[in-house]
Amino acid sequence: MMKLTIDGIEVEVEDGSTVLQACEQAGAEVPRFCFHDRLSIAGNCRMCLVDLEKAPKPIASCAMPAGDGMVVHTNTPEIKKAREGVMEFLLINHPLDCPICDQGGECDLQDQAMAYGRHFSRYGEHKRAVKNKDVGPLIETIMTRCIHCTRCVRFADEIAGVEEFGAVFRGEHMEIGTYVEKAVSSELSGNMIDLCPVGALTSKPFAFTARSWELRKTESIDVLDAVGSSIRVDSRGGEVMRIVPRLNEDVNEEWISDKSRFACDGLSKRRLDRCYVRKDGKLEEASWAQAFAATAEALKGVSGDQAAAIAGDLADCESMTALKDLMTGLGSNHMDCRQDGAKLGGARAGYLFNTTIAQIEDADAILIVGADPRWEASLVNARIRKRYLRGGLKVGVIGAQRDLTYPYDLLGAGPQTLGEIAGGSHDFCQTLSAAERPMLIVGPGAVARDDGAGILAAARGVAEKFNMVRDGWNGFNVLHKAASRVGGLDLGFVPAAGGRDVGAILEGAESGAIKFVWLLGADEIDVARLNNAFVVYQGHHGDAGAAAADVVLPGAAYTEKDATYVNLEGRVQRTRRAIFPPGEAREDWTILRAFSEVLGNTLPFDRLGDVRARMAKISTSFETVDSVTPAAWDDFGTTGDLSGGAFSGAVDDFYLTDVISRASHTMAQCSGLFVTGQQGKTGTDG
Repeated sequence: MMKLTIDGIEVEVEDGSTVLQACEQAGAEVPRFCFHDRLSIAGNCRMCLVDLEKAPKPIASCAMPAGDGMVVHTNTPEIKKAREGVMEFLLINHPLDCPICDQGGECDLQDQAMAYGRHFSRYGEHKRAVKNKDVGPLIETIMTRCIHCTRCVRFADEIAGVEEFGAVFRGEHMEIGTYVEKAVSSELSGNMIDLCPVGALTSKPFAFTARSWELRKTESIDVLDAVGSSIRVDSRGGEVMRIVPRLNEDVNEEWISDKSRFACDGLSKRRLDRCYVRKDGKLEEASWAQAFAATAEALKGVSGDQAAAIAGDLADCESMTALKDLMTGLGSNHMDCRQDGAKLGGARAGYLFNTTIAQIEDADAILIVGADPRWEASLVNARIRKRYLRGGLKVGVIGAQRDLTYPYDLLGAGPQTLGEIAGGSHDFCQTLSAAERPMLIVGPGAVARDDGAGILAAARGVAEKFNMVRDGWNGFNVLHKAASRVGGLDLGFVPAAGGRDVGAILEGAESGAIKFVWLLGADEIDVARLNNAFVVYQGHHGDAGAAAADVVLPGAAYTEKDATYVNLEGRVQRTRRAIFPPGEAREDWTILRAFSEVLGNTLPFDRLGDVRARMAKISTSFETVDSVTPAAWDDFGTTGDLSGGAFSGAVDDFYLTDVISRASHTMAQCSGLFVTGQQGKTGTDG
């Protein structure tokens, strides 16, 4: 620890700290534009000048290492004059467009010009203008505003791992751009908007739709993947206007994926806002009473063994609890939350990301099996890249060759290679044996197969063989892509003894053995196989499930309800209602509670608290929120034949993975540009 004196206050800081960090610790406010806690130091803007005793001139505090015994002054007349001069230079070419700038109200340059700049301008010459760049459908560029802080360049290089932004030319002619005009292909590119301190990069879909002070801000979590990123939902009236990240060091730090940020326009399109009942082959509008009556009529004469339920990837835990109790009351054990047919269940440690996202930074060797973390969990991939940049990390991949933004050894394509590692005959075994904290990540491309249970058992054998599971460290991880998956498994929304899983339910519906199927937002299945059964679809978007349904019950999206989700680590999280559901739509657990009353088998909860108490009774993991409890290590998986073919990715199109993103015009543009059109395609072979 070092001792410094900041404005007469003595502080102790850790070795390796900068003078700027010491000033912050002492409570002194130091302006800055280019410095960011999570990016490398550039020292470009010079706004963070402070006076260091015995130094010949003011120093850039962001780039100066703190030293023992330093005496620093942050607010002397000389420093005030220096900051005014720096601000004057920064504003020389800045356009005077604050009234029409989309960054107005949340602009660092605007705030700091008021606090630290002069109240007049001495510049009378012509201002320099820079041509705007077309960098894709997500980011709007007004490059004349750019002050060359290079935050976007450093983010693209260091965090996103896509070296597509940079500076060209020199001096007064310097410009930030993509060299050759092209769209930025990173699935994290939207974070550059938050990083830009001057409004040179703004959100293209959000541009000129609302001012920041008009928006109602609601803290929530993202459910478009299984990471559970902390977000803030900004709404106006009954519409979600934008989604931005919240700080959460344990999960997403301060980043979110482009899908989480920009798919929100899909929340207002293709919505189910009233009930429908199929008559003479066509869905017709109906009241809640008529929809419930039609459903109850369809259940007459149907035994428990002929009814089934499937929960989708966006289903919340409250609705799965209610549906499970409803199906149990009907005498049915046929229920499943694993739309992709993943062979997961049983011991909790066998389906969690046990290491946790934050502790990825402690690993020194990672074996990835049948996973594409860049598309399946972008923020997990960003953590792995962050760990790689520190050095000393070796990564091996079994599966398809992808650009994961960090180097790795492609060990093989399928389960044969995993068997070799389990048997100790593969060269990568030496890396795992030498590692102090090895990790294994099993993806959906490995477990959502006929031999998935055998692969899971083999992966468990690898974890045990190479000492990945011990006191204080559990390196065995399952990577999920569905927000509902861990919560559904915790609640036991899987077939009980003699019950059918998703594949068997679809097979039974085709053969006539299953006569009634309740789809809770389940759209990622082959709904054509349900034609012989009576189908109830409960959800919020008119997608595949609604098109195949005989009764449609409109539910609420994640921004429209107080709901519980469990992320891939096993962290219980809560969404908060930002707006009300449209039309006649209702929160999902209340729909099931109301229908149970019509059936004469009323579910035993009337309030949200009652449902959550029921959840905690099913699994103690729901007793605490926003914390991770280590799962006990136990047997899981089933030893068997591993003769399946090569592992393939579970996500074909990052931008169109769920009903919300498929309804989004912005995501459709991204899919057409980056996936269908092949230009700048992310996650491609290479």
